[in-house]
Amino acid sequence: MDSNLFLVTGASGFVGGHMVEYLVKKGRKVRAMIKDESKADPLRKLGVEVVIGDLRDKDSLSRAVQGVTGIYHIASLFRQASFPESVFHDVNAEGVRRLMDVAIDAGVKRVIHCATVGVLGHVANPPANEETPYNPGDMYQRTKMAGEKIAMEYYQSGKMSGVVIRPAMIYGPGDTRNLKMFRMVAHGRFFYVGPGTCEVHFIDVRDLVRSFDLAMEKESLNGEIYIISGEKAVPLIDMANIIARELGVRPPWLHLPVKPMQWLGTIVETICRPLHIEPPIFRRRVDFFTKNRHFDSSKAKRDLDFAPEKSFDEEVVEITRWYKENKWL
Repeated sequence: MDSNLFLVTGASGFVGGHMVEYLVKKGRKVRAMIKDESKADPLRKLGVEVVIGDLRDKDSLSRAVQGVTGIYHIASLFRQASFPESVFHDVNAEGVRRLMDVAIDAGVKRVIHCATVGVLGHVANPPANEETPYNPGDMYQRTKMAGEKIAMEYYQSGKMSGVVIRPAMIYGPGDTRNLKMFRMVAHGRFFYVGPGTCEVHFIDVRDLVRSFDLAMEKESLNGEIYIISGEKAVPLIDMANIIARELGVRPPWLHLPVKPMQWLGTIVETICRPLHIEPPIFRRRVDFFTKNRHFDSSKAKRDLDFAPEKSFDEEVVEITRWYKENKWL
């Protein structure tokens, strides 16, 4: 496959950017699809072709897939309060359909679709696996579920070859989503909602993009779903303590009661959404402290030969050092 052209959608994002870098290092020929031209320069510096495409614009997608052998579909609309659910659905669900249709017309051989373990919502009896029923809890999760189902329809009908990858919570060098936690620990402002013992399951972005590539190469696999998660699920308090130790600061000690914080998150979100203001606190952010997120990725190990390259402790130490070296903390 090394002589073929591969398209990465969402290439200017955190995961998409790592995917492009990984493929370039492997000597692959890459086309990077982005929505905003202003984000093209870092990709062009890697020597890849950049195209402007929008999952809501079928013509732009048709241009992006011409001459492509395989697609890593990573682009999506993440949680933003300023958009209604109809926009999320148009991007995260119907965008998959548009991409699949133009890919079929262009003769693309394989599409690897990035979903999320969020389609399972709250898992009452972890660890969750690929057989756990859907249980989305918000519009992002609902529309990602719809997009996953559309992708599976194309795979299972034989119209397109590929598999669905469901990442656990993604982190790694350059991650801005979890950076806030690292910064709060660094400056002594991090606190727990509840005891901090609920387990969170992360996946290092470098392992994640490797799993995408393994899925692309395993052409015999079709219409399957794979959960990709790290070495183990860990109590949030353990992660905070590792960060604090690496930074040489006092471990977080403040624990706030759960119910009042849940009420506050709901009230703030209810007030901010109609005003199209990004809420400073979400109910789901509070739930981050109170729900176990533990996943079983044994199917990916069996079928894709996937396994994390480092232990959880090694990952957190490495990410913390990256933030320090790049002056993000």
